[in-house]
Amino acid sequence: MKIVTAAQMTALELASERQGVSTDTLMENAGLAVAEVCRRLLGGSAGRRVLLLVGPGNNGADGLVTGRHLSRWGATSTAYVVRGRPDHDPKMELALQYGVSVVDASDDPELRDLDLLISQSDLIVDSILGTGRSRPLTGTVRQIVGRLDPSPGKPRPTVVAMDLPTGLNCDTGEVDPAGLTADVTVALGRPKIGLLTFPGVEHTGQLEIADIGLASDLEGEQDIDLELLTPDWVRRRLPSRPLNSHKGTFGHALVVAGSRNYVGAAYLASQAAVRVGAGLTSLASPTGVYSIAAGKLTEVIHLPLPEDAQGRIRSDAAQLLRKGLSKYSALLIGCGLGWSPGTTRLLRCLLLEEPPCPIPAVIDADGLNCLSTVDGWWRQLGAPVVLTPHPGEMATLVGKSNAQVQRDRVGTAREWSRHWGVTVVLKGAHTVIAEPSGLVRMAPFANPGMASGGTGDVLTGTIAGLMAQGLDTTAAACCGVYLHGLAAEATSASMGNTGSLASDLLHQIPGTINQLRR
Repeated sequence: MKIVTAAQMTALELASERQGVSTDTLMENAGLAVAEVCRRLLGGSAGRRVLLLVGPGNNGADGLVTGRHLSRWGATSTAYVVRGRPDHDPKMELALQYGVSVVDASDDPELRDLDLLISQSDLIVDSILGTGRSRPLTGTVRQIVGRLDPSPGKPRPTVVAMDLPTGLNCDTGEVDPAGLTADVTVALGRPKIGLLTFPGVEHTGQLEIADIGLASDLEGEQDIDLELLTPDWVRRRLPSRPLNSHKGTFGHALVVAGSRNYVGAAYLASQAAVRVGAGLTSLASPTGVYSIAAGKLTEVIHLPLPEDAQGRIRSDAAQLLRKGLSKYSALLIGCGLGWSPGTTRLLRCLLLEEPPCPIPAVIDADGLNCLSTVDGWWRQLGAPVVLTPHPGEMATLVGKSNAQVQRDRVGTAREWSRHWGVTVVLKGAHTVIAEPSGLVRMAPFANPGMASGGTGDVLTGTIAGLMAQGLDTTAAACCGVYLHGLAAEATSASMGNTGSLASDLLHQIPGTINQLRR
């Protein structure tokens, strides 16, 4: 699904109109879709009280359609008109016909009526300002939005934002200091980039996307190079599991990982490759790691390697690994490897020297730190590669600050994926996956439960396991990110988002795949 700017969304609506879908039809569909979300959140609309904050433009008209349907379904709906509606207002006339009450802010200078309505409501719909508004909030609008500030000891009804919360810039994610924080935002037609960009993410709440009936195959949509990963996209690309298959059918992942201080990284990455369906997984790790990991990884083939004085894989072990690389389907290197001249030599030998590496690779953690010390490393790659940096590792690779990377996650990933000719997975809330062609995809997940050590190792192992099963680097990266995020959502649903462990994700991966397939 395409992620759009305000201008791109306007262009898609115009293209849809040229194909016979009127603006009024889109508006009616949008209002109905949001009404259905509200009804679901309320557990039914009969007898419930809904307050609609209605602005002067199309966003306000969408809100009036929502109120009309909720009234039709038995709710008590009140439209609080924040700023004057047009004299000829068909949506207002229909709302009144269906029993929507109307209060005008101009008749409520002290906002006492508003305060009473807020206190009596079960749910509030924010339809004040749409995608066309980017100026600071002032005057009455600012005062009204301020009445909905969430604060300790001051409960408020559930707030549903129509398309985007008031005060959020849909193109940049910047938020007015007085901007609204929604519990749920229903993006209309296509998600807007600001809803997936910080600080906008923090004001969006749960993001839902409503089909408003845009025509199919819209002119210009194919040129939009930013997409949101969806369940259908991932489902269509998951490796098939034929009935007459055997372990060789699903490939062999080689995981080069671990050191004395990071035994867990080797375990998590290897087990993730197993859990995502790789037929065979081999772990190449220092002898000290082997002695611990072998007791936990009963399904993994172990390749204990000589280690240096600090418990890292010795660089001369690369020659042992290179001789057998062709029997594997995918290579993972970096998780818990340690960063030293020796591990850098190990990585160079496996990936950057002749003859070229014969299998695709995913590089994470200390593997990325090692790469950052090699001038022009991308010119020496001989195989398709996925890089999975967190913002700090990306900053090291590109010579920028962490803050600079975070300010433009999409642009940074796109620029350097093109420059390096590799797939880049920039981890974090709404993980960004960029491919060398310039196309960028984003994950729909922002989950604080994933902010714990080892979750990145699980992600890297998941991607490697999918690559071993034959997915190309970009498909494996996108599917791996989605499965990882969905598994984390399931973990949070059962445990909450405090105290869950990276290993908890491992147990969720098979069920997550099953859920998607079904």
